[in-house]
Amino acid sequence: MTLSLNIEKGRQIAPLLYKAFATTGIHGRVDMPEDEPPAGVTAGSLEHILFLTQTVAIDYQRDAPALWQSARMTYEDPSTRYLFEPAEVYETPFSIVMKDMQKYGLSKKQRNDAFIWSTVALSFLKKWDGDPRNFLADCSWDGPTILQRLKNDRHPYGDKFALDFPFLRGDKIGPLWIRMLRDNAGIDQFRNLEKIPIPVDIHIARATLATGIVRGEYSGSFNNLFEQIRQAWFESVRGIMVNGKALIALDVDEPLWHLSKFGCRRRDATTGKCPLKESCEFSEFCIPGTIRILKNSAEMKT
Repeated sequence: MTLSLNIEKGRQIAPLLYKAFATTGIHGRVDMPEDEPPAGVTAGSLEHILFLTQTVAIDYQRDAPALWQSARMTYEDPSTRYLFEPAEVYETPFSIVMKDMQKYGLSKKQRNDAFIWSTVALSFLKKWDGDPRNFLADCSWDGPTILQRLKNDRHPYGDKFALDFPFLRGDKIGPLWIRMLRDNAGIDQFRNLEKIPIPVDIHIARATLATGIVRGEYSGSFNNLFEQIRQAWFESVRGIMVNGKALIALDVDEPLWHLSKFGCRRRDATTGKCPLKESCEFSEFCIPGTIRILKNSAEMKT
C-alpha cells in the first residue's frame, strides 16, 4: 500500500466545490435526499429533528434517496408516524416496530434496523426527555464532545452496559448527523465544527480518489483508506475562506457526494475513462487509473 495526499490540489478544488454547490450545482444538482421534510413538518422543529435523527441512524449500506423517501412515506402515514415519537416507540412491542418499519421499506435489515431505531429512540426518551437537543446542550454543543459521547454513552442492560446510540455513533453517521442538524434543521449553536471529520462513505471516497486528492496503490478494507480521506480534507480546507466564511471539512461533504453520485460512479473502474468528462464541471481535476469501490473494501492504482 502506497498512498499520498495531494493537499495543494485539495486546497484548489475545495472552494470550487463549495461555490458550485451553492450556485449552479454539481452536475446541475443542489438537492440532497434528506432536504425535504415530511409533509406538515416544519424545518427545525422537534418533529423534524427526530425525523432526521432516527432516519440517519440506519443510513448504512443504503441507497440514500430510497431511504429518505421511505422515511417520508412512513412519517406521512398516520398508522406509522408513531415510529418518530420516542415515547410511542417505547410503548409499542418490538415485533410491531419491526413490522411497521417494513411497510414502506424503511428497514432493510429488519431486526437489526429495528433494534437500532428502538435503542436510539429509547436512549433519547429515557435520558433526554425525547429531545436530542437536550443531549446536544449537555455536550455544550461542542462537535468533538458530541462525537465522543455518541461513541461512549451507555445504559444498564441486565448485568452489563449497552450502547445508547448504535450506528448513530459511527465514523460516518455521527458527523453526518451533525451536518444535517446544522444544514437541514438550522441548528446554529454548534461549536468547533472545524474539528469534525468529513463523513466518508463510498461516494465521498470515490470522488476523492477520482480527483486525485488521495492517490497511489491500495487494496484492502475501508478503514485505513477512509482515514486518509478524512485527513486529506481536514488539511485541504484549513485556512480557506469563501465569501468571508472559513471553510470546514463538513462543507465539502454534499458537493463531493453529488460529484460521485451523478458523475464519478460512471467512470470505467479500470481505466478511469468517464462518459461525462465533457460535461463535468470538475473534469480538469479527474485522474486516470483503476478505482474500484466494493461493498466493504477498495482497490486502486492511480
